Amino acid sequence: MKKGHFFRLSFSVAIIAIFALMLAACSNSNNETPESNGQEDDSSEDATVEITDAHGTVTVPVNPENVVSLDSRSFETLASWDIELVAAPRDLIPAGIPYADDESIQNIGNHREPNLEIIAAADPELVIVGQRFGGFYEEIKALVPNAAVIDLNIDVSEEADTPGDNLVNGFKDITTSLGLIFDKSEEAEQLIADFDQATDAAKSAYNGTDTIMSVVVSGGDINFSAPQSGRVWGPLYDIFDWTPSLEIDHASSDHQGDDISVEAIAETNPDWIFVMDRDAGTSSTEDTVPAQDVIDNAPALQNTTAITEEQLYYAPADTYTNESIETFIKMFEEIADTLAQ
Repeated sequence: MKKGHFFRLSFSVAIIAIFALMLAACSNSNNETPESNGQEDDSSEDATVEITDAHGTVTVPVNPENVVSLDSRSFETLASWDIELVAAPRDLIPAGIPYADDESIQNIGNHREPNLEIIAAADPELVIVGQRFGGFYEEIKALVPNAAVIDLNIDVSEEADTPGDNLVNGFKDITTSLGLIFDKSEEAEQLIADFDQATDAAKSAYNGTDTIMSVVVSGGDINFSAPQSGRVWGPLYDIFDWTPSLEIDHASSDHQGDDISVEAIAETNPDWIFVMDRDAGTSSTEDTVPAQDVIDNAPALQNTTAITEEQLYYAPADTYTNESIETFIKMFEEIADTLAQ
């Protein structure tokens, strides 16, 4: 073979070899798994997410199996996302939420005498604590040491922020956390957007001067619900900058309201009366008097501006036990419509 031909052939072989190596390198790069390059595969069955709850940071599996929820603020959201529960305090879940009548869900009872052993027997991957069950947090953690236990309680009395800030931020944190855990972030973002829109509408509808009286009707009695206190009406004075018709020192945060006489309430002559019917939110309402009947039949109130001008608002019937972001969206939308009339 001539020398020139030899060099041309060798050069061609070298080029082909280099090209083959480049193809192989590209192929290996494209087929490299997330594990090999040190990145977590969020689509894997073992994916986790870091959640900040009332006690710190907790590692939670994404789309966990065997979920237990004890949180009155999460039931409606989880049900709307078709999340299956293995155990829940069904005695506290309003009839309008599917979990209430689902016999496949083990019933833990209520927060006064819960059967926590049911949680251990369910062998959950995740337990959602909150609201009424917050006091059982450590006991639940001890019962299920291998489960992720998160406490999504909203503390509306925390001194660092106003009750209104705590309520708003708490709802957003809870919804965002649930969205991350159950791979429903888009749905969570939509709920938060709806909440913001309803909040803005209710703010805009209030004229800034009308006085507001908020009450809780329970067992046929009308109880004063003080600004800044409690889980429903109190924080709304912050959020909407309402002018209260009555303020007292050392107001109770009890869910039944403060023991202020109806005559004392009437003397403030409120422009508006906002009512929550506690009994309507419980399962045993057969022998109770509806809040509207109690208000209508309270002689002391009949000459107030709120009554004579028919300026009353009744919170959704299940508000006492369905404290979800969906409930507050509905409430804020209705308040906006009521105040705008």
